Amino acid sequence: MDKLRLKPEQLTNKCTSESFDFKTTEELSPIRGIIGQDRAKKALEFGLGVTRKGYNIYVSGQWGTGRNSFVNMLTEEQAIKRPAPNDWLYVNNFKDPYHPIAIKVTNAQGQNIIKQVDRAIRFLRRGIIEIFSSRDYENAKQKLVEAYNLQSNSIVDKLNELGKKYGFLFSLTEKGIVSIPLKDGKPMVEEDYHSISQKDYEALMSNSQKLSLETIDLFNKLRIEEENLRNKLKSLDEQMVRHLVKFHLESIKENNKDNEEIKRYIDSIEDDIVENLESFKEEEDDVDENNPLALLTASQHNPETFFERYRINLFVDNSEVKRAPVVFESNPTYYNLAGSIEYQNEMGVMKTDFTMIKPGALHRANGGYLILLAKDILSNPYSWKSLKRSLLDESVTIDSRAASAGALVSQTIRPQAIPIDVKVIIIGDYYTYSVLNAYDEEFQKLFKVMVDFDEEMDRNSENIEKFARFVSTKCQMEGLSHFTPDAVAILVEHATRLSDDQNKLTSHLKTLGDIIIESDAWANYYKEGVVTHEHVLKALEERKLRANKYEESTMELYKEGVYLIDVNGFKIGEINGLAVVGSGQYSFGKPSKITVSTYQGRQGIINIEREARTSGKIHDKGVMILTGYLGKMFAQDKPLALTASIVFEQLYSGVDGDSASSTELYALLSDLSGVPINQAIAVTGSVNQRGYIQPIGGVNEKIEGYYKVCKIKGLNNEQGVIIPVQNVKNLMLDDEIVDAVRNNTFHIWAISHVDEGIEILTGRKPGKRTKDGGFEKGTIYALVDQRLQHLAKESKPKTKETPAVEKTARASNKKNDKPNDKIVE
Repeated sequence: MDKLRLKPEQLTNKCTSESFDFKTTEELSPIRGIIGQDRAKKALEFGLGVTRKGYNIYVSGQWGTGRNSFVNMLTEEQAIKRPAPNDWLYVNNFKDPYHPIAIKVTNAQGQNIIKQVDRAIRFLRRGIIEIFSSRDYENAKQKLVEAYNLQSNSIVDKLNELGKKYGFLFSLTEKGIVSIPLKDGKPMVEEDYHSISQKDYEALMSNSQKLSLETIDLFNKLRIEEENLRNKLKSLDEQMVRHLVKFHLESIKENNKDNEEIKRYIDSIEDDIVENLESFKEEEDDVDENNPLALLTASQHNPETFFERYRINLFVDNSEVKRAPVVFESNPTYYNLAGSIEYQNEMGVMKTDFTMIKPGALHRANGGYLILLAKDILSNPYSWKSLKRSLLDESVTIDSRAASAGALVSQTIRPQAIPIDVKVIIIGDYYTYSVLNAYDEEFQKLFKVMVDFDEEMDRNSENIEKFARFVSTKCQMEGLSHFTPDAVAILVEHATRLSDDQNKLTSHLKTLGDIIIESDAWANYYKEGVVTHEHVLKALEERKLRANKYEESTMELYKEGVYLIDVNGFKIGEINGLAVVGSGQYSFGKPSKITVSTYQGRQGIINIEREARTSGKIHDKGVMILTGYLGKMFAQDKPLALTASIVFEQLYSGVDGDSASSTELYALLSDLSGVPINQAIAVTGSVNQRGYIQPIGGVNEKIEGYYKVCKIKGLNNEQGVIIPVQNVKNLMLDDEIVDAVRNNTFHIWAISHVDEGIEILTGRKPGKRTKDGGFEKGTIYALVDQRLQHLAKESKPKTKETPAVEKTARASNKKNDKPNDKIVE
């Protein structure tokens, strides 16, 4: 089996300093973006370039692969090519204040419009007061009042003529016309009312009713004259003010003659001012600031409150934005995403208006790009539905949820929805994408571009050069000491180790960036001007030391003999299996003794781990495959009649995965054949029903873990590990193990079939099937076949003797007339 033994050069893929043409990474030009993500880059560029509805982007990839920074960089580059977005205003809807109006204006014009309107309102307030206090206005008003007085006095005279017939006199007062009864031709006083008789009172009331009927037409004429006076006074006010209002507001319309919405809004302001001239006539009174009650009363009746209606809410101000916006929302709550309506407390009641509408991330990103993290938006109530609704409707509706939150709300508003043109980019993992794509049909409509970041890249000269430039860029950006070629070479080897492939490099640049920073820290500690390979090795060693407490405790148990394991000698039905134990970001190999016991019965293979409920589904599947293999190999001419129990000794935390299935099969074959297994050799690898070995994960950790145990127990130049041949490309072993293999003190075999593994473990041929259907004599499989034949014969029921026994028993029962005894076969 020497041909299956791996050579030292197969156990790692070294990177030498001769691969680089620089003295330090300071000589290298910085690199933009990330390395080895060509597929993701093309997909992202495509998604950013498509402007049609539904072509939003979902970025999939593992944390630390540079997704966020790369998405930001490419999005910023694309945003530069697009123009700056418009400003958005919310203004009062004078016809329906509960539905504020949204107005779009040219970029950076929002503040100018607000200034123009504010200035116009200030001038109008002063100008209108001056108009209404002017002599011309007073003269014109006096003429109208005098004309009214003439008409009203004439009507009053006619009323008095009718009143004399019934003993009444009409008088015009500030409160209107009042009728006064006469006594002896003179108006009655209060004493006359008290002394009037019942008969005179009834006559007075009768005359009053008759008078009312005859004066209806005159009173109607008087009301008409009053209405005419009010209309004429209002018309006078409008005529006096309309010119002034147009003078101050027309310039705003002229400055925005291309914006019909602004022109309509200015027209509505003009109409509202004319409609509410009385409020412009009022002046703010002086208030005693030391009197709280006076302050409260003043706040409720302050004329300034009226003029809030003419304010403009600069909802989205893009005056400082020179290209399309790129917004990253790290906390996408409903309000942060879709906007909010703020409230103020007035006497314990929440009130609001259009000036308290605040924008969300969708509004700020309108005309550009919005970047979100999947885990953030999916964990916030209402946010995900709100985002989908906005993208489907291509507009954002701001809802108030104060009432639903239990607040006492007396006034709320529903602002006009704002149309949006935004490209949404969600960054998450592939599992989240799969779930959303499978169960959310709206997600399929809205996120048609999937950008998948690779976890690894090819290890070639081009990517190694980019990797060195990445180190240089990191040093420049962070202000770190630069790296020598041998230091970069160690980083390349570690990146290969993290990728679990000799021909790959990991794309987890975040982890590598941390190692670069820590290496620089050790260089500074030793007062070195550059980072060498010693500093990188020290950084890696310290990272491992900070996380390997559990591993050290485990190895201590092997040293003390608490964990029973043999690395010398031969034993039947016992073998050393390999497993990987994870502890946060650090994992290590932990050897375990696997034992098998076979005996007569028909229960098949019993997985004790499963019976104890410490086995995972994949491990259960691996054990079940063993029955298929045994049936294929040895049960074609006889039933498979055996009971075999398999267990991981001293394993109490559970086991999963099928990487021990081949190991369990070897122990099973050993126990059936009676041929002992070399305890110096540990095994890993899964097996299928045809006996072919399949690859597994964590091969480096498993080999290194067993090597450490062998060092503790004592190396004897025979120890080693059997691995699947497919895992050879995954080997990036520690230099100490490579040297041990080179010195023949430790061995690693790579196999493709069970036949090769059992021969290495037992030193005997597995055996080939002969023409008569058996196996070559003296081989492992021949011994197994013989044992299984023996177990099959022993398990056959004795069908010939049973009837005779039953017959005798029945005869005896009949003769003695006694109850029948129970017969157990």
